[in-house]
Amino acid sequence: MQQYVIYRRVSTADQGKSGHGLAAQDRDIRLFLESYSGGDYVVIDEFEDHLSGKNDDRPELALALELVRKTGAELLVSKLDRLSRKVSFIATLMDDPKVKLRVASMPQACKFQLHVYAALAEQEREFISARTKAALAEAKANGSKLGGLRDATMKRNKAVQANATARANKVAKTVLPLRASGASLRDIAEALNSSGVPTARGGLWQPAQVKRVLDRLAAAA
Repeated sequence: MQQYVIYRRVSTADQGKSGHGLAAQDRDIRLFLESYSGGDYVVIDEFEDHLSGKNDDRPELALALELVRKTGAELLVSKLDRLSRKVSFIATLMDDPKVKLRVASMPQACKFQLHVYAALAEQEREFISARTKAALAEAKANGSKLGGLRDATMKRNKAVQANATARANKVAKTVLPLRASGASLRDIAEALNSSGVPTARGGLWQPAQVKRVLDRLAAAA
């Protein structure tokens, strides 16, 4: 039976991007497990960081990699940039003989193909950054105001965070007592599903979603 350790990463900026948000990562990972795992698998644990891809000091990823090396499981991510946006960091992981990597959005890719993709993606990001800086400099030279889009993005992100906190508070009376009694994330997810409590998108609860609720409640306490 194939074993997987799931890792997700999201930053504040990523929350508003449909391809990088946690819901999108959950979707891609679920699709991979349902369509490409062969059906004979087990997810032995899940980890999640809320940090920028430029920051390689990620405690949850470190724990995920430790478990992968210990058990021989494959590290499963939705997209390669969820590991890191630095090709050097990804190359180091791929050189580790005890780390097996699987990317849900590229289910058939081998290590060599993933390495090439990481290098090309880094080049593309560098070009996009240079193009954006040039466009901003041109707009500033022409007298355009640059703060409007930034302010609108900040307001949108604050609204997203506020809605997520409100949803977490709605299930707090169920989630917190169960967790305090020693229930696992999976047990809590099953309890919410059995009670007919839908997720924000109207679907079924998964352990990772329960963890996000607990983290949000702890941060708001």
